[in-house]
Amino acid sequence: MAKKRIRMFGDPVLREKSSSVKKIDDKTIKLIEDLEDTMRAASGVGLAANQIGVLKRVAVVDTGDGLIELINPKIIKKEREIEQQEGCLSFYSLGCLIKRAEKISIIAKNSKGKKVKIKAEGLLARAIQQEIDHLNGVLIIDHASNEDRRKILLEMNELRKQYQEGKI
Repeated sequence: MAKKRIRMFGDPVLREKSSSVKKIDDKTIKLIEDLEDTMRAASGVGLAANQIGVLKRVAVVDTGDGLIELINPKIIKKEREIEQQEGCLSFYSLGCLIKRAEKISIIAKNSKGKKVKIKAEGLLARAIQQEIDHLNGVLIIDHASNEDRRKILLEMNELRKQYQEGKI
């Protein structure tokens, strides 16, 4: 198992836009495996490459129906915006209310280089949108209300302090 360190809010790599994958090779396959192992170890439903410090447009998602590999994903259609609670592994799983499309259609490639079109709704749509946001350097806090943003930042500072003191 190749569990990697998940980068936390404040790490500049999370704000950088990832570059497209030009060729799917052994390094890309290994990156997908590392993302899957890291996501599962953290009990997450999605993880983007920049969350482990790799600036490539690669992400994985699994909301319970099996792993979805996303290489160079692009949203091509969005339907109905809804607001729901959302968390993120780069925020110690702290969450806030976020407005996102309830249904989306995307195109991407999988690890075999095959172009796939995915129609998603509910949690799967939400997870895919969050991972694509990550690949663009956008974080959940960017979608949060001022009140939620303030609350998350206070909780993050407290968690950092506890971590530095060895309490967590």
